[in-house]
Amino acid sequence: MEDRVSISISEGVADVRLVRADKMNALDQPMFEALVAATDRLAKEKGVRAVVLSGEGRAFCAGLDMGRFAAMKDKGGNGIPGGENRDLTVRTYGKANFAQQAVWGWRQLPMPVIAAVHGVAFGGGFQLSLGADMRFLSSDARMSIMEIKWGLVPDMAGTPILASLVRDDILRDLTYTGRIFSAQEAMAYGLATRICDDPRTAALEVAREIAGKSPDAIRAAKRMLNNLSVDPGPALLAESVEQQKLIGSPNQTEAVRANLEKRSPKFAD
Repeated sequence: MEDRVSISISEGVADVRLVRADKMNALDQPMFEALVAATDRLAKEKGVRAVVLSGEGRAFCAGLDMGRFAAMKDKGGNGIPGGENRDLTVRTYGKANFAQQAVWGWRQLPMPVIAAVHGVAFGGGFQLSLGADMRFLSSDARMSIMEIKWGLVPDMAGTPILASLVRDDILRDLTYTGRIFSAQEAMAYGLATRICDDPRTAALEVAREIAGKSPDAIRAAKRMLNNLSVDPGPALLAESVEQQKLIGSPNQTEAVRANLEKRSPKFAD
């Protein structure tokens, strides 16, 4: 886990960092495993009252590792997070599957989580930021629901969270186009909590402030606020069902091949 995610704890604050800086913290199999292991550990860690999630290097998280897309191109649908040809509809973590738990696990933690986002948060990296209670962005941060570029849909728990944050038409726009949007647009859409010169420093400051409050009240508040959302189960399962139908299909394979070959795709009707 330490070669993908580091955790240091001080004064009630867990400083969690993605440490695959040479790959812009892209999501490979070890990164998925480390993210799930991190939430499993923090859920049991006594004395942690707030969490800050950030990425080392140039980006928060660039999304799914390119090697996985190459695997989809070369092997007809392999490269699924959580293992080769895994059944995405199997619920391995309550209402979530393995890949969803890498995001949903942060929402389930009993203490507040702040994502400090700089550089890019694309695709699965954007969904990872959604698992946090709050998102602090640098002014030059860029985000995207980028799955459509690869002939896929967001399937890492982003759907039920996004539905509670943004207008329906904005969500459809971002999902259908996959366009990259700025920190300022994210703020206008309801996807950013604050825009900061140094989001990690600001997030740690707020986390320490939260850690100074009654932990019983803070945890009660998170349970209460989580319960405001509708049951995420159907949305989480729908993500998996739709993604499983798409992975390895002719048009999805063509989307991957065209992007890797830097040409316009030729989709079948």
